[in-house]
Amino acid sequence: MTRLTADQIRARAAALGEWFHNIDLNGVKTAPDHFLHDYPNVKWRLFAHAVPEDLSGRTVLDIGCNGGFYSIEMKRRGADRVVGIDFDDRYLAQARFAAEVTGQDIEFRKLSVYDLALLGERFDIVLFMGVLYHLRHPLLALDLIHEHAAGDLMIFQSMQRGSQEVEPVNADYDFFEQEHFDAPGYPKLHFIEHQYARDWTNWWAPNAACAEAMLRSAGFRILEHPEREVYVCRRVERPTEAGAVYPASPPHGHVSEGSRE
Repeated sequence: MTRLTADQIRARAAALGEWFHNIDLNGVKTAPDHFLHDYPNVKWRLFAHAVPEDLSGRTVLDIGCNGGFYSIEMKRRGADRVVGIDFDDRYLAQARFAAEVTGQDIEFRKLSVYDLALLGERFDIVLFMGVLYHLRHPLLALDLIHEHAAGDLMIFQSMQRGSQEVEPVNADYDFFEQEHFDAPGYPKLHFIEHQYARDWTNWWAPNAACAEAMLRSAGFRILEHPEREVYVCRRVERPTEAGAVYPASPPHGHVSEGSRE
């Protein structure tokens, strides 16, 4: 653990720019004036009980790790290996500093969720917290996590807007049936064309039914719903054959390289 004075920690934290994660670094808070108060600790306290307290022998991938709050918490629970990925250099610098000060051995890499195949491994637990609504292609991201990263559990969180009702949905509807689309509990993914909360990276806001439906569609069975926006999921077989991309079916009359004799 790096032994720095409070003033040294405060100065280095300030030099790393504005923090979104309010992390306690030996008594120094990195975002004491956060508009969501003590975030993300205020949310973590509501679902921490749903994450195994002893992660010995397990590996964890934190997608969109930001300042490293959740990566550090996973390491504190004894995870053998924690990898945090983000595509923002500032967040990665903050995360590395936070891990250094708190004495946690965590690997941080600059990757986006669309690059997961480059990791070449699956993890026992995947954290996908507060990322989905920042993505132009959210369902693709869930598909890629299923195909390339998730080995067992996924802890998922997304900002939600709209109804919290979750109504049963039929497996199919006639072409002329339309009323169900207007039901409050029907899955809806609201598109944000410009900005939301002064943030142009907020692209989507699912309602509760949509968040759950997307998880199921991508091959994640919901085990627990410990907090309004948080789901503990298990990786299972996808309900449909199509994965993150269209099946690699050759066009009619074309013989692929692997099938030539």
